[in-house]
Amino acid sequence: MHLSQRITNITGGGSDGWDLFNRARAMIANGTSVTELTIGEHDIPTHPSILEAMHKAALGGHTGYAAVPGTDELRETVAARIQAQTGVATTAANVMITPGGQAALFASHTAVCDDGDVALYIDPYYATYPGTIRGVGAVPRPVAARAENAFQPRAEDIDAAAVGAASLLINSPNNPTGVIYGEDTLSRIAEVCQRHDMWLISDEVYDTQVWEGSHLSPRALPDMADRTLVVGSMSKSFAMTGSRCGWIVGPESAIDHLITLAIHTTYGVPGYIQDASVFALTQGDALEREVATPFRRRRAIAQDILARQNSVGLIPAQGAMYLMLDVRATGMTGEAFAEALLDAHHIAVMPGESFGAAAAGHVRVAMTIEDRAFATSLATLCEFAETRASQTA
Repeated sequence: MHLSQRITNITGGGSDGWDLFNRARAMIANGTSVTELTIGEHDIPTHPSILEAMHKAALGGHTGYAAVPGTDELRETVAARIQAQTGVATTAANVMITPGGQAALFASHTAVCDDGDVALYIDPYYATYPGTIRGVGAVPRPVAARAENAFQPRAEDIDAAAVGAASLLINSPNNPTGVIYGEDTLSRIAEVCQRHDMWLISDEVYDTQVWEGSHLSPRALPDMADRTLVVGSMSKSFAMTGSRCGWIVGPESAIDHLITLAIHTTYGVPGYIQDASVFALTQGDALEREVATPFRRRRAIAQDILARQNSVGLIPAQGAMYLMLDVRATGMTGEAFAEALLDAHHIAVMPGESFGAAAAGHVRVAMTIEDRAFATSLATLCEFAETRASQTA
């Protein structure tokens, strides 16, 4: 039987970027102890108070079909949060609740891309981005943000790639690099989007994990609210990755059509999860700080360790739960380095190449294990890199 090109071509005929992660998981399944520094999964569980709210809502009967756009209460809560963050007038009509940020990315591209449309995204990128674009029938076109520019995208590069493009996807704070796009960068990106009449899809799921500077949503920039779709999520800010609750914020006309899409695809998010999300979002910022604090602390640990050696470079880690490390001094690709580190020390990190050609020669480290084990693993990684670098000298 024949399967559609759309589904068989999601990875473009190549790897989906998760090869090393899958290999590490297979080793664990076979009884090998592996230190996983691969995915953005918190080492703390969802807070008991959020789980209690979820449990209470479920026992209270909110287990049937919930409103497809999201409950009024959650949409209003998200709208109030976004308005407070951006200063842009936002109501529930500007919000649709989705089964996590990934579903929001897929729906957003479905909303703004027709079959065959070009959709831009910044390289390095979260591993699902190009597949998401292919999955909606659009053509992914990367725009490189280079290591020598600290992985800040340049407006002139986006401008050169934007001819005929329907959309641009950005992510700040950025996964995998940890870089935050400043106001100057975002203003220039906004100018390009307006000049080429492109939609901007802004993935802001790490907006509570900011270590240096501040997060700015491009929706707040002049004349951008009507051409920007913002993707948000409970996953990273509240350690609710498995609860699958996210949102899209955008113009009311776009949200209306996205609700129609949801009726024909996901049919909403469980009500008890939405109720728990309302509870979490209305607790002030204490819970969010509690979730973010371990990553801030481990970033400081990493900076201290990396400052004492010369074989591994650290890309400015301004936000998110990751470190992007430059291992080119070893003479190895990021993929070769990660494979060798896994073989030699059973430490799993993600190759930079999993996140695009611009990240070649780098590895991404997730700061997602307890402090002492994290410090030991990072020190081992640096020693391994020093040994490899000395062999190429």
